[in-house]
Amino acid sequence: MTNTREQMLARLRTNPLGEVPAPELEVRRFAWSLDEAVEKFELMLKAVRAEVYHVGHDWPCLLAEQLTQAGARNLYYGPEGPLSQRLTRGWPETGPQLAALDRPIEETRETLFDQADAGFTSCVAGIAETGSLVLWPTPAEPRLLSLVPPIHCVLIERDQIRSTLHELIVQESWCKGMPTNALLISGPSKSADIEQTLAYGVHGPERLLVLIQ
Repeated sequence: MTNTREQMLARLRTNPLGEVPAPELEVRRFAWSLDEAVEKFELMLKAVRAEVYHVGHDWPCLLAEQLTQAGARNLYYGPEGPLSQRLTRGWPETGPQLAALDRPIEETRETLFDQADAGFTSCVAGIAETGSLVLWPTPAEPRLLSLVPPIHCVLIERDQIRSTLHELIVQESWCKGMPTNALLISGPSKSADIEQTLAYGVHGPERLLVLIQ
């Protein structure tokens, strides 16, 4: 058995890798204006019980207010993330405590599971057709930030919203270099048992707060 396995692996190693060209497909998109795409995006998010807020430059204050009303004691974020400076500069003193995730995830995993009330991340894009957020987790913003705390908070710019996932893939040339860890989120975590009783927060965040700027 071992010899057979080694022979198969040897053949794979000696055979040159072939390149398969991407198929020539028409981009699947909808002819929506930006306002229409944003409206559709919000409608689809709310349909799966996400909370959507249209915000201005003072969005950290609105976020702090919502988290305070939810009883959150803290908000974990990546200090090297693309929105960290805007978050910390605008955060009110009366808001929940900002907790920087400034150590390797291996050292902070238990902290996130045991202490985090909310997590904040940026996102790559939004998909209007399905009301989905597209995240690209990195060491600066680990995936656990969006999957572990009971409340997940996301800021998205209006012009990041695309009509379909295919449109995003083509515009970002993912066929040439797709993210290794792309994450699509459509609403808070939910699950149903055999009797179709829907429960939220079973396998991830119970609430999803989406800020559209």
